[in-house]
Amino acid sequence: MWQIIEAGIDTLLKYLSGHVLTCLIPAFFIAVAIVVFVSKESVLKYFGVGAKKYIAYSIASVSGAILAVCSCTILPIFAGIYKRGAGIGPATSFLFSGPAINILAIILTARVLGFEIGLARVVAAIIMAIVIGSLMAVIFRRHDEKIRNENKFVVEENRKKRKPAISTSFFISLVVILIVVTSRTSWLIKFPIIYILTIFIAVLLIFCYTREEVKEWGKETWFLTKRIFPVLLAGVFVVGIIGGIASQFVDTPPDKAVGILVKGYIGKNDITSCFVASIIGAILYMPTLLEIPIVNDLFGYSSGMIGDGPALALLLAGPSLSLPNMIVITRVMGTKKAAVYIMLVVIISTLVGYTYGVMK
Repeated sequence: MWQIIEAGIDTLLKYLSGHVLTCLIPAFFIAVAIVVFVSKESVLKYFGVGAKKYIAYSIASVSGAILAVCSCTILPIFAGIYKRGAGIGPATSFLFSGPAINILAIILTARVLGFEIGLARVVAAIIMAIVIGSLMAVIFRRHDEKIRNENKFVVEENRKKRKPAISTSFFISLVVILIVVTSRTSWLIKFPIIYILTIFIAVLLIFCYTREEVKEWGKETWFLTKRIFPVLLAGVFVVGIIGGIASQFVDTPPDKAVGILVKGYIGKNDITSCFVASIIGAILYMPTLLEIPIVNDLFGYSSGMIGDGPALALLLAGPSLSLPNMIVITRVMGTKKAAVYIMLVVIISTLVGYTYGVMK
């Protein structure tokens, strides 16, 4: 029993040491900055119910190309956009694409697993983001109608007028910090960049933003952190527990036990193998970029233990979902919307993986 609990603790400690400072904290600040510093009209213009669909879904479906974030790190940013009045379609399209198609993961997929599956991943992820968002918009059109009515009489909020270049520089600096801290570059390179950008952001906050806005930013960041962070930690701990239980049945460490147990169920290019791979991907927590070695080594893609179709299904469902992710989006969107979103990701990942496997 203690070995199982210890596995959960070890997973949680690895998560805290590897992702809190480098991923989640910058993401929380970006998320709340969207709420505090971006006018509601700006969010509605690009992600709102009344926004042109080709603009909203185009931006949402490729947004992950610059954000090297995982299924958990994307959550605060998604919550900020969702809270600001974005339509359910563009918001969930962004939620899926954020972890699915970051440029570093695509490049690594092509280099390690092969060009074909790397290309298939990026094309499928963009199409899936649009399809999932569109289906969510159709299924929950009443939600969007309610948002539309609430935003019908939105007027410009009382905030300090400033040049667009200032806000653009502010957000670019925050995003660059997130990209830099999540990169695999040496801290000898990363630290000076982060230090300079932090000073630059501080100067902007002092001279270009009001004291009330800065105070609200800190207050809302703390509120969002209290709401999401404990749930994330609980979910990561449960994932570790699952690995600990699996390790009791095979003589292997908890972080590899699940892969060993299920390798016999994902070795073919049939619909069942793709579905099992999608379910596994939806449950397991896969840190950014680690989904490639997980598929290649843990599940044996390089040695032929997992088929091409299940491998793609896992690469599509895995980065965008995880048990902690599911818990948090349920809290943000509600049980019904979260359940439909999760099912869409799993089902479409299965079908795309199966199609790719058959074509191979």
